[in-house]
Amino acid sequence: MNNKSDMSIDEKFMALALEQAKTAYSLGEVPVGAVIVKDGEVVGVGCNRRESEKNALMHAELAAIDDACKRLGGWRLWQCELYVTLEPCPMCAGAIINSRLKRLIYGAPDLKAGSVDSVVKMFELPYNHSPLVTSGVLKDECAEIMKRFFKEMRKRKA
Repeated sequence: MNNKSDMSIDEKFMALALEQAKTAYSLGEVPVGAVIVKDGEVVGVGCNRRESEKNALMHAELAAIDDACKRLGGWRLWQCELYVTLEPCPMCAGAIINSRLKRLIYGAPDLKAGSVDSVVKMFELPYNHSPLVTSGVLKDECAEIMKRFFKEMRKRKA
């Protein structure tokens, strides 16, 4: 269990991930945002851009991992933590394993594709790496932006 000071740090960086989600929202994208932190400093950011980039790989986590790898000059992110507003899908969970992220912190669960706790627990499988996981950080705020986005999307289609 996290202590109070850890939670305030986690909430600070999750708030930055939420800013990335708001950027995605403003682009008409499903509002998912991510930031990667090393030693208390943001080293990677990303937001969902699948629609604008016309690319299935443009998830927030992958964009943040790519950004961090470029900034840090390597693919091993073993000293880094990933903050993401939504529980990662199988593709992103695989990227978290492959990039050796030390810790994953996510906000809202994804009951349809979440591959950390909801649909499948990928980090419990016998891969060569699994991060520490903290879930539910700013859960309500992370879930609310998703609900609002899909509610507006349904209104537009009606």
